[in-house]
Amino acid sequence: MCPQVSAITPSSYASLIDTLDKEYGTKEFKLKAYESLGGAVRIPTVCYDDLGTPEEDPRWKVFDEFHTYIEQRFPKVHTALQRTKVATYALVYHWQGTDTSLKPLLLAAHMDVVPTNAATEADWINPPFSGYYDGEWIWGRGSCDDKSGVIGIMIGQPIEALLEQGFKPTRTVILAYGIDEERGGPTGAAAIGKYLVKTYGEDSISMIVDEGGGYSDLSGTVFVTPAVAEKGYLDVRVDVLTPGGHSSRPPRHTGIGILAGIVTELEANPHVPKLARERTYYQGLQCRAKYDAGFPSDMRKLVIESQTSDEKLHELETKLDDFDPAYSASAGTTQAIDIIYGGVKINALPEAVYAITNHRIADHSSVSELQDRFASIVAPVAARYNMSLNAFGKQIGLEAFTWGLVKVSEAFGSGLEPAPVTPTTGSGPYELLSGTVLSTLKTNLRTDDFPEFSVVSPGLSLDHLNMRFPDTRHYWSLTRHIFRYGHRGATDAYNGAHTINEAVRAEAFLEQIRFFTRLILNADETDLLE
Repeated sequence: MCPQVSAITPSSYASLIDTLDKEYGTKEFKLKAYESLGGAVRIPTVCYDDLGTPEEDPRWKVFDEFHTYIEQRFPKVHTALQRTKVATYALVYHWQGTDTSLKPLLLAAHMDVVPTNAATEADWINPPFSGYYDGEWIWGRGSCDDKSGVIGIMIGQPIEALLEQGFKPTRTVILAYGIDEERGGPTGAAAIGKYLVKTYGEDSISMIVDEGGGYSDLSGTVFVTPAVAEKGYLDVRVDVLTPGGHSSRPPRHTGIGILAGIVTELEANPHVPKLARERTYYQGLQCRAKYDAGFPSDMRKLVIESQTSDEKLHELETKLDDFDPAYSASAGTTQAIDIIYGGVKINALPEAVYAITNHRIADHSSVSELQDRFASIVAPVAARYNMSLNAFGKQIGLEAFTWGLVKVSEAFGSGLEPAPVTPTTGSGPYELLSGTVLSTLKTNLRTDDFPEFSVVSPGLSLDHLNMRFPDTRHYWSLTRHIFRYGHRGATDAYNGAHTINEAVRAEAFLEQIRFFTRLILNADETDLLE
């Protein structure tokens, strides 16, 4: 149950690792690294949902300034690595290895950030684009999401430092930096994905590491949770179209009343989460049962028994809603009716009303399964009100003359299948990532009271919580081994991302640099990757 690997330190680069760790621990290096991130934060590479193409929308031009900044800040990177601009502003770097038979390692991040809210800018402790280092935190939009990825982890400090030490990779390293991840990557990552497939081919990458999971302290044990699965996504719009007229002569049910009936039925039929042994949530639960000292003994016993008993698995399933508030959101499909519209005037019957429901699709389900279920819930309600139903382009139920039409459709072109699940136990790339994480944590340079014991547990990304589509969806055909992991602790973000007072703990940023340094070197000498 929840097998672990040993910490992996690059043996042939032991001297290089020692030299770099000593350098990373110096005040001079730290201040240089912190200012590298601070300078990047000061360039407001804001992503807007309504951006036009880079050729026509001037709001993209701020990325020219960002490109200039990283060129000047990291000259060795831009001398030694081949850079390709994709879709004008997205960047792909190629660090050629000496052994072309080895599949490259791909490290991904994004240069864009979400906007700040003018109404709350006064609530920031330090200005949102200050990049200010106060001795503990580096402040500003993008310090957590995701300029710490672009600058500190990948393109900046680790690779620049490795080049300064004369390192030349055996395995090719590719760096991919998106420009509109915060709206799903339709311009940046989509073009990068096509470019990488055209240049390297499908299934050509050994593993991909992008932003995502981190680690947290549970009862004195550090739980590392790289996301190996990701929920799908679908927004569903329900339009109710009925005859208008004066409200002094209303029908028994107006369009708003009919829509309310549909909403009520949807709310009365939430998705039921499913606990399955082969799924990521169950694997994570096993790790907590084995290694979390605070895990209740009765639940631990039930988890152990559920491995071989279907009866105990069902009993465990019934107890999880009370035990884990995140169970339903993690193990099942969720629905949230977030938008509703109807009526234009108090004395006019509404002719067109609608509601939009947001879904995060469980890793064991699919877009089509969700659509079928949604239609099956709406159909009897439509029939009850003598309404025709068109669900996702198909006519369902009543075909004779009806009072009106209920139309169910995909909103915003949002449909996304759950991501392919990355192999874990017994898989070389997962073992390499796990061993590298454990090695980095074991040798950390932090000055806080950091726990000594760490375990790695498969994690699930709930579609990144704050965003609809992470960039990795555009890279699925490149490899089965995609890890969403940023090597940052749960307490290392001052107030999270996408909100006021975004800031990253400076020591945690340094640990991100150390992790990616070790990952590059481990990937270079390992036989765990193709």
